[in-house]
Amino acid sequence: MAQQPMYQQIADAIRRQIEDGELERGQQLPTELELREKFGASRNTVRDAIKRLSALNLVESKPGRGTFVTLKVEPFVITMSADPEAGFGGEGSMYVDQVSAAHRVSRSSQPQVEMQVPPEEVRLRLRLSEGSQTVLRHQQRFIDEIPWSLEASYYPMEFITRGATRLLLANKIEHGAVEYLDQVLGIRQVSYRDWITARQPDEYEQRFFGTAHDTAVFVLYRTAFDQHKEPMRVMVSTFPADRNQFIYDVGKDLPAPRYADEILRNDD
Repeated sequence: MAQQPMYQQIADAIRRQIEDGELERGQQLPTELELREKFGASRNTVRDAIKRLSALNLVESKPGRGTFVTLKVEPFVITMSADPEAGFGGEGSMYVDQVSAAHRVSRSSQPQVEMQVPPEEVRLRLRLSEGSQTVLRHQQRFIDEIPWSLEASYYPMEFITRGATRLLLANKIEHGAVEYLDQVLGIRQVSYRDWITARQPDEYEQRFFGTAHDTAVFVLYRTAFDQHKEPMRVMVSTFPADRNQFIYDVGKDLPAPRYADEILRNDD
């Protein structure tokens, strides 16, 4: 059998170190110079080996910091479709319930509140005129203390002038903002539309999620509509692709996904 190329030999050696636990998840690899000296290889050969390991999702390069063994993250499957009038469906209490059902631990940061002119893609979804202000409530979500998603909810400023002033407070709203708006303003969420895109993370998202610059994130725009078919909120959720999967159920009384049952049994 022909001898494997040098870069493949180096990649295999590092892979075995990872599998044997000699290099732990999250640990930094030796520098490029150290690898060159250890294996007696050229710079290009070492870089090809790192590229091979990156393609196998075993390591990730972080600009200015080095190359690290990737963290072993068990993806979380979120069922996004739910009763629209409940106001959840992959967020809020529904999100927490799904995490708990999978025997995992969810945590959210305290909401931060800002008043700002929204991005164009949000303004158009809320059907606001140019220059209109919105209330932005945003927070970070974690599963098992691993950064899992970023959520930003935009509300028309008119909700504040009409009396929904708790939206301005930087704390969690008991029973959720959707129920609060129903109680205070009589605005009842009856439907929502999801629009999902994918892109590379920006600098802040890359730092928060601890991912490489060339990984992907899903961006979910959920536009909620009230009983008058008027948009009442746009929630923008950002999910790194390496730790999130999504299910949309259409129809009633669907059986649970078989693989999801197997995951739950394995966790018991």
